[in-house]
Amino acid sequence: MSEIIGHFQTLTQIPHCSKEAELLLDFLVDFAKTRGYEVEVDEVKNIYIHKGNPTLCLQAHYDMVCMGKAPMIETYIEEGVMRAKDSSLGADNGMAIAMMMQNMDEGLALEFLLTSDEEIGLIGANEVAFELKSKYMLNLDSEDEAEVYIGCAGGADITAFKQDAYVEGKGSCYEVAVKGLVGGHSGVDIDKGIDSAIKVLGAYLAKNGVTQLASIYAGERRNSIPANAVAIVRSEKPLTNATDVTTRVLKEEPKVLKEGAKIIELIDTFKHGVHATNDALGIPDISINLAIITADEKGGVKIETSARAMGAEALELLTSETVNLFENYSFEVQVEDKYPAWKPDISSFTNLVSEEMKAVFGHTKMMAIHAGLECGVIAEKYPSMKFASIGPTIRYPHSTREEVDLLSVERTYEVLKGIIQNIGEVK
Repeated sequence: MSEIIGHFQTLTQIPHCSKEAELLLDFLVDFAKTRGYEVEVDEVKNIYIHKGNPTLCLQAHYDMVCMGKAPMIETYIEEGVMRAKDSSLGADNGMAIAMMMQNMDEGLALEFLLTSDEEIGLIGANEVAFELKSKYMLNLDSEDEAEVYIGCAGGADITAFKQDAYVEGKGSCYEVAVKGLVGGHSGVDIDKGIDSAIKVLGAYLAKNGVTQLASIYAGERRNSIPANAVAIVRSEKPLTNATDVTTRVLKEEPKVLKEGAKIIELIDTFKHGVHATNDALGIPDISINLAIITADEKGGVKIETSARAMGAEALELLTSETVNLFENYSFEVQVEDKYPAWKPDISSFTNLVSEEMKAVFGHTKMMAIHAGLECGVIAEKYPSMKFASIGPTIRYPHSTREEVDLLSVERTYEVLKGIIQNIGEVK
């Protein structure tokens, strides 16, 4: 266990935010080669590591969502839980990489597929084309111990842009801010009752009759529930503080967006959150995250959202509805980074994973997750391969509250060792 935590601590000191993970790529390539593994790196910086004639491929992504002070990460441990001071931790998916590093230290005949830029649209997974040898792939990106994931949501990022113009404003100028909300993962946390800073801000502006918007900078990442939102507005009536909202008078007289009132209306009425629940799986079935809104000094307004659904038809409908909504407000719309759902599939491999999970934890259940695991994308590329996903308990990923249960890491690694030892029995 101490070896895995040591490997993870090493990873935290190597910057690996999405799109900026070259240093970690170089480190992992060197780490594997010095332990006698063959290594290939493709054009989008996926890493394929292998030795011998393996039947099992372990898979994870090596980028992380950088929040707060990240990639400057200072970890600490309290009562068996590891966190980072004022930053995301990177346990998603760094703890999986640490487990793989331990496997390499032991020289096991395995394949390892480490994908790039998962956190910004499964970019690496979409381009994987290595000649994998294994019959089975175990993804290590799940975040609840004792659960075996056999399905996941599909998703799409929907972005909208419009060029507005600035006109003269009236009244006093205010900074209206919502800062320091807890945030969270836009998939697995979307049903947790976590307030969106953008929605809180929009509701406040609408309630107080604000129609003059000079600028707005809101949200952090497409796959994070917004924790911060700040708008500069003008108002002919006084604005005061409210729950989670602070106001500050500015000695300025900025111009305001010509269609600022419509933008505020759109923010206030946008149906952020869960649209439907999957009762059979006990998770959200359809959701959308109003993730980022910005307005630059030239009048360009950009809105970024992340949509998710457990089925292709539902995702297509949600995407179409969102596109139509933005177009009705005169935005130009693009659908980006679309990825498929992973249809739940029980096999002899998932049964083995479940048995090993039960042997360690005493209980287990097969689940689907309302988030985009890479299994859905990779399964389309390797249709004869069987998939499952496991992982230790990681809470509040994609936020500065991210934490990982270290006992859960230890026990999940015991499960992994059992799977590796008994994979040859799968038929």
